[in-house]
Amino acid sequence: MYKTTSRLLAIAAASLALTMGATAANAQTPPPPGGPGMMHHGPGMHGDFMLGFKKLHDKLNLNAAQEKQWQAALDTMKQNHQAMRKNHEQMKQQFDSMKNQPILDLNAMHTAHEQVEQQNQQLREQTTQAWLAFYNGLNDQQKTTVSTAIKERFAKMEQRHEQMRQRWEQHHKGGASAPAAQQ
Repeated sequence: MYKTTSRLLAIAAASLALTMGATAANAQTPPPPGGPGMMHHGPGMHGDFMLGFKKLHDKLNLNAAQEKQWQAALDTMKQNHQAMRKNHEQMKQQFDSMKNQPILDLNAMHTAHEQVEQQNQQLREQTTQAWLAFYNGLNDQQKTTVSTAIKERFAKMEQRHEQMRQRWEQHHKGGASAPAAQQ
């Protein structure tokens, strides 16, 4: 029970961070071509997703103190995202240099990977805490607006998951029936 509650809280906090961060990022800078949102969605979906968060930010009608918290969370998110990209690039360079060795040092590779994961987890936690501090500064009406947006996002994610599951089942039913028909 505790694990489930912890996971749900972590998902909600991460969703808040993504929701608020995406809104802020869209308000500040255009998304990079082929960015993280582009990996899982078509080009139009990413733009629609970002536009939705821009609208959410506009709906919140932040006061000066809230806008300052927003900017602090946004800055934290951007800095941590850059640090994570740098960590990834350093790890990739290290692995690239190791792959030329006749015998791979899997222990060193594992240690490097674990260190980067630990650093990235700390960066993600800092980002989440910054967005939670922002969220905690909202009034009940603003929190309701954010909560509604998060719930809508969860519903869309669930819908996409269900569609993928159905496609997977159709693909495997079609693949499984073809050999049976040949017998």
